This record gives sequence, C-alpha cells and structure tokens, in this order.
Amino acid sequence: MSRGVSSLVALLVAILAACTGSGGGTGTSVSVLPSSAASIAASAASVEVELTIFGAASLKGALERAEAAYEAANPGTTLTISTDSSAALETQIEQGAPADLFLSADTIHPQKLVDAGLAAGAPINVATNELAIITPKDDVAHLTIPFDLAKAGIRVIAAGDEVPITTYATQLVDNLAGEPGAPADFAAAYARNVVSKEDNVAAVRAKIELGEGDGAIVYSTDARASDKVATIALPAAANVPARYDGVVVKASPHVEEATRFLEWLAGPAGQGILGELGFLPPSS
Repeated sequence: MSRGVSSLVALLVAILAACTGSGGGTGTSVSVLPSSAASIAASAASVEVELTIFGAASLKGALERAEAAYEAANPGTTLTISTDSSAALETQIEQGAPADLFLSADTIHPQKLVDAGLAAGAPINVATNELAIITPKDDVAHLTIPFDLAKAGIRVIAAGDEVPITTYATQLVDNLAGEPGAPADFAAAYARNVVSKEDNVAAVRAKIELGEGDGAIVYSTDARASDKVATIALPAAANVPARYDGVVVKASPHVEEATRFLEWLAGPAGQGILGELGFLPPSS
C-alpha cells in the first residue's frame, strides 16, 4: 500500500470513530452507513501513482512503448520517463533527484547506488545489447570496414569518459586491434580521430545523422532505430555485450509500485517490447 493510500485509510478510521461516537450533549449518536464507508475506502484505494523512471538514453524508444503498454494494463499508474547518460542520471539520484527507478546501460552505476545505500534492493538485469559502427547514410568518407575508423582525417564521434558506451567502445576497439589485418596502431589512431565527446549515445548518433562526423560506435539498437545512418559489419568475436540493469531508488515513496514495474519490464510483456526494438534477453 502506498503512503497516500495509507494516509487516506487512517483518515477514514478517524472519521468513522468520530461519527459513531455520542453527539455532544444531545444523546444522539450518528453512524456512517456501510455503503458510505465502502465508497470512501474505494476512493482511497484508487489513488493514482506516478512513477518517475530515469533511463539510459539508448532505452528511450523502449521506455516510451513500455509507458503506453504498462499504463493501459495498470489503470491509476502513470509513468514519467527521463532519459540521459546513465552516469548523469546516477549522479542526479545521488544528489537527491526524485526518481523511483533507475535503468542503466551498465552494471556499474546501479551498483554505485547500492553501495551508497541509496537502492531499495539488488539490481535486476532487464536486457542486453551489442555494438555497431555507424556512418552517415551518404557516407562521404567511404568507410567500409571497422579499421577505416583509424584512417587519417576521419572524424570519429564519441561520448564522454563516464558514459557507458565509452567503456564498451574502448573494449571493442581493443578487440578489433587484435583481429587479423588490423593496423599496428589501430587503437591509438582511432583515439586521435575522436573529434568530439557527447553527453550520451543519443547525441553521438544525432551528430552522425547530421553528417557532423564520419563514424561512431553506438549500440546496435541505436543503429537499427535510425534511417539516417548506415552500419559497418563487425566481426562477431570482437563485438561487446552491453548489460542493462535496473534498481529501485530507496527514497522513492512508491518502492512497491516501482519494483512491480521493474519486474514487469524484465518479464514477458516488457521483454516483448524490448525484443521488438532489437534488445537481447537478460543475461543468465
């Protein structure tokens, strides 16, 4: 039972106690009919709950679909979605931002909330993802293989050092450097080609869509969601799995309801939505 419902029920009890007592000096007692009490109780039980969901930028499309589906299946519950870099969202929660649930594109930032005593429970894995190299649709730089990201003059768009996609991209670049045919200085040359570091992966993709960069490493779901980019095939052995974990915020006034939504997202209904957008099932 949420705090709002608990307060209304307590008020109902007080009203019943007052109304069934003796009238002051008149000797007349007043009683509340059972139907009236039931009506008040029903109103208390129908109090609406608004959940604020902080989610990784790469989850925006999935969360928008989940919002509509969950609200339709759970009348009285409203979801408010806020997306950004997982690092930025985690920092906001640490600083007291009123979030009920945090969905991150990695395991590191949810665990930080757990370690700081700011989580209501252990993280739950809701999805996994893979990486992709994208170029503008017209690809004026003519990138055709992953190693082309290290060619002289190529403008690579990346994300900030604290953004999860950067950690995954670094692992991918290291893996590619070990692939047959890789230039001897592939990782260093790639790093030299980075011309900007964006706040989140959505901003990285946007710059490629606008032609402000020649190539970037993003999540495969980001590449799939845009008709303004092309992709470069990656060796399966070099690709990097990305894991999405969610955690309920301890300070939430709706811990029970937020937990219910997190479990729904990790369950069949939520997985159906995520799967349609290219996300992979939670890791075992």
